[in-house]
Amino acid sequence: MTRIYGHNYIGGQRSATGSVTLHSVDATTGEALPYDFYQATAQEVDAAANAAAAAYPVYRSLSAQHRASFLEAIADELDVLGDDFIALVCRETALPAGRIQGERGRTSGQMRLFAKVLRRGDFYGARIDLALPDRRPLPRPDVRQYRIGLGPVAVFGASNFPLAFSTAGGDTAAALAAGCPVVFKAHSGHMATAERVAEAIMRAAQSTGMPDGVFNMIFGGGVGEALVKHPAIRAVGFTGSLKGGRALCDMAAARPQPIPVFAEMSSINPVIVLPQALQTRADTIARDLVATVVQGCGQFCTNPGLVIGIASPAFTAFTQQVAQLIGDQPAQTMLNAGTLSSYGKGLHTLLAHPGIEHLAGQAQAGNQAQPQLFKADASLLINGDEVLQEEVFGPTTVFVEVADQAQLSAALHGLHGQLTATIIGEPADFTQFGELTPLLEQKVGRILLNGYPTGVEVCDAMVHGGPYPATSDARGTSVGTLAIERFLRPVCFQNYPDSLLPDALKNANPLRIQRLVDGQPSRDAL
Repeated sequence: MTRIYGHNYIGGQRSATGSVTLHSVDATTGEALPYDFYQATAQEVDAAANAAAAAYPVYRSLSAQHRASFLEAIADELDVLGDDFIALVCRETALPAGRIQGERGRTSGQMRLFAKVLRRGDFYGARIDLALPDRRPLPRPDVRQYRIGLGPVAVFGASNFPLAFSTAGGDTAAALAAGCPVVFKAHSGHMATAERVAEAIMRAAQSTGMPDGVFNMIFGGGVGEALVKHPAIRAVGFTGSLKGGRALCDMAAARPQPIPVFAEMSSINPVIVLPQALQTRADTIARDLVATVVQGCGQFCTNPGLVIGIASPAFTAFTQQVAQLIGDQPAQTMLNAGTLSSYGKGLHTLLAHPGIEHLAGQAQAGNQAQPQLFKADASLLINGDEVLQEEVFGPTTVFVEVADQAQLSAALHGLHGQLTATIIGEPADFTQFGELTPLLEQKVGRILLNGYPTGVEVCDAMVHGGPYPATSDARGTSVGTLAIERFLRPVCFQNYPDSLLPDALKNANPLRIQRLVDGQPSRDAL
């Protein structure tokens, strides 16, 4: 196995000047792994942010083709990480090898997808309004616009996706594609994994001639605040809890120069099961729903935490079937002790609420999570009780039975913002319940028909976002190529001579990209 040093990565060098050391642990046994990780000092956090700031002017001036080569080199390095790497990630997270292999492919695939975005050039958003010197009563100047990277981005690793939402994950890929150097805060749950991935990024940076400081990584539990507050940082990417994300948002807003925080935080992802679907295929729906709830021990931000149906004998029978299936599911090991503790607290809140009934699931015991099923009174949603709005991160879901179609709409109106909503129905259901889609559009980032939300495709059209508290900014996404726009800003040039314009806006269109010229899309030279 490649040696693990546990030092911070700052400006292309390793640094371990602090005295506080940390250990990651075997998620299944709780045994400390034999590696020391050095928590970054205040001086090292400052150095990492400054290294990113120093790299920014050089990195952003590189051609999009050069940056694309860098992303592709990272993907290549990730793909050749061997079986020892897979085994290491499994030890730190208790996730199975097949899941980690698939996640590695997704992570390298994200890098290659953003490389394609760079090569096709639409991320520039180039717009040109040519001068109209003879316009009356006033002439129009020559006005041109394109987008550039915001500057250094702080990225926080996620616990539940040690690869795809972590060191070389979607936020890092989008920021690097936008021309923004990254300072990555490694998650404490898989620091050894982070080190191995960071080494892969650094090899790719060296082989493609990237500036020192294009990627930096720091360890430690107390370093996030200093990073977010550092004046060199221009944006933050975060995936985690509502409490953690909101704290970062408040820190960023309180800075002398506030910066945007793109935080994916909390979602209960309602599933609406309509009457005709239950009449037609209740057994299949029950099995698929339970499989989704317990998949990966329920540790997905899109895990369906709420199931809503209209009162009927069919829905009663469906509820009983799901309860039986949940009761038959085995316990699973969670990512770490902190996640298990949070799951237990969430279950305790549900069990203690007078408006919620426990339907199935063994009592929590030991160091594994038991799947659970609850049933809540519809009034809790309609009247805005916070208990059903709070995500319970783990293999559990809550059923809500509404009286009729009108109460279904009232319950959905009571929901806070979500990443996803799912409608399970037949064609007749979609006709009868036509109001659901426009209602859910106001509540969620992605609406699914007859599917389950835990698979998030990485593609141009994907939205993995949604209104607060699902995310801190509903205008973005953390999955898919639209994610690059979070780390870009427009710059306008007025009456500039052609020789001083960036290539994306020059008359000859040397990049051969599509541009909006006087309101019409064009790839032609001017």
